Amino acid sequence: MAGKLFVCPTPIGNLEDITYRTLRVLNEVDLIAAEDTRHTIKLLNHFEINKPLTSYHEHNKQTKGPILVEKLLEGTNIALVSDAGMPGISDPGQDLVALCVEQGIDLEVLPGASAFVVALVGSGLPSWKFAFEGFLDRDRKNKKKRLEEIKYEQRTLIIYESPHRLKDTLKVMEDILGDRKIAVCRELTKKHEEYMRSEISQIRAYYDENDPRGEYILIVDGSNETGPDKEDSYDGLDERAYVIKLMEEGLTKKDAIKKVAKDRKLKKDLVYKEVLDL
Repeated sequence: MAGKLFVCPTPIGNLEDITYRTLRVLNEVDLIAAEDTRHTIKLLNHFEINKPLTSYHEHNKQTKGPILVEKLLEGTNIALVSDAGMPGISDPGQDLVALCVEQGIDLEVLPGASAFVVALVGSGLPSWKFAFEGFLDRDRKNKKKRLEEIKYEQRTLIIYESPHRLKDTLKVMEDILGDRKIAVCRELTKKHEEYMRSEISQIRAYYDENDPRGEYILIVDGSNETGPDKEDSYDGLDERAYVIKLMEEGLTKKDAIKKVAKDRKLKKDLVYKEVLDL
């Protein structure tokens, strides 16, 4: 009988934020797959949990993922944890979950701490609709390109950033998005938890005088402008190219076919035939 993968969120700072359910699961599984075993062992020792650990992170996921899947298929119950928060959010855990779904392996996702949810609610910015971007590309050119793409996004934006790239990211944001409202959040749930709520220009001015420290979550107000009509840029595309363009922008193949058929007033099966090989 195959085992089960348990996706276990861990505290983002304050150890009291771990749930009774997570502690029970960590005590019951056969193996714990951790982003950083050195970090996780401290958590386990604190709660007096003694279980075998193995590493699973961004740099070994291609080789380690199939090994963990094989263990699951053999009947091993495995808990997946990240250094902090929910595995799978800007984290290689999403790849292991996808492998398990592909192989039909049972999995159970436990609820728990997630840094971006805490930051969003505490930001004071609209939270009924939001777009999670995670980390922007390290390459400045690609970072600017992505911000141009989401310039007219009306939902609140959630962006992760490291301290040594924060100043540059704030500058690029102000240049492209304008001087919007922003909440800069750090050290969440820890002793020196901090929210800075202002405009991008004011936050930039602060960090011109102060060095960034810790990992940051940026909650950025959505655009109040309507972007240029995208439909104009699609007019010169045939149905196949139009579907590909929409898929590149994030639509599934099914939804892209549906939209193209509607826009071009065609039957869906005719559009489908154009993209069978995609």
